[in-house]
Amino acid sequence: MERRTLGKTGLEVSILGFGGAEIGGGEASLATVERLLGSAIDAGLNVIDTAECYGESEEKIGKAVGRRRDEFHLLTKCGHAAGIDLPDWDRKLLEQSIDRSLQRLQTDRVDLVQLHSCGEDILRQGDVIAVLQKARDAGKTRFIGYSGDQDAALYAVECGAFDTLQTSLSLADQEPTTLTLPKAREANMGVICKRPIANAAWKHGDKAPGGYSQTYWERLQKLGYDFLADPRQAAEIALRFTLSQPGVHTAIVGTTNPDRWHQNAELLAAGPLPQAQIDAIRARWQEVGGSDWRGQG
Repeated sequence: MERRTLGKTGLEVSILGFGGAEIGGGEASLATVERLLGSAIDAGLNVIDTAECYGESEEKIGKAVGRRRDEFHLLTKCGHAAGIDLPDWDRKLLEQSIDRSLQRLQTDRVDLVQLHSCGEDILRQGDVIAVLQKARDAGKTRFIGYSGDQDAALYAVECGAFDTLQTSLSLADQEPTTLTLPKAREANMGVICKRPIANAAWKHGDKAPGGYSQTYWERLQKLGYDFLADPRQAAEIALRFTLSQPGVHTAIVGTTNPDRWHQNAELLAAGPLPQAQIDAIRARWQEVGGSDWRGQG
């Protein structure tokens, strides 16, 4: 699988990573996670992203592939930890949750700790950034990043404190192409894209599914891309579109299906989308998208 250099971190990352949110629930057994991640690593995956609030995700990843720690880059997030009786974004909560994440992941250090979608007002106070810098200085993480969207993501890029930005970018979430990606590229930040297939909202036909998927479904209904009629083609074009954007280094997709990562990897075999197709997708967005079509954090 193709690898790209994750900006100024220098990390060589597979263009398709794994997002750990979906395995956090009880429907994904440890055996399933072992098969899913083990086979993906064997096939070239080297980016695993999770968060302290994703249920049992960190524990399952630690148990499933902790012994293979040197074969992949491990990313987690902090900010609103379940099970710690402190307010969100409290300095002590962040410190405790980072230490807890290391224990759960069965490692003494991760490659990247990211602030998990806090607002611009909290970022500007600086305290939360200082906690991550302290963790980096203590060797608990190699790099620090911000995960989020809209104006908070723009500030995270412009403030110069972070090595990476994780942000939503897909056919149904195109704001970063003009808001944050150009400046992140200028700053040589690593860019990690979440939800690159927009929760596959096109699969729901004429029924909105709820949550983030509902917003994506409603936008896709208005965008009306003809390729959405074929679910496989839609997934392929969606992944290739996201990874064709200048400055994007890796896209993370979550699943509980042990075969899904390989299927998604196969969709990338054709490489970047032709520029004419990218231009057409962007033109349609600009034609029908409203000012309220902001990034979905």
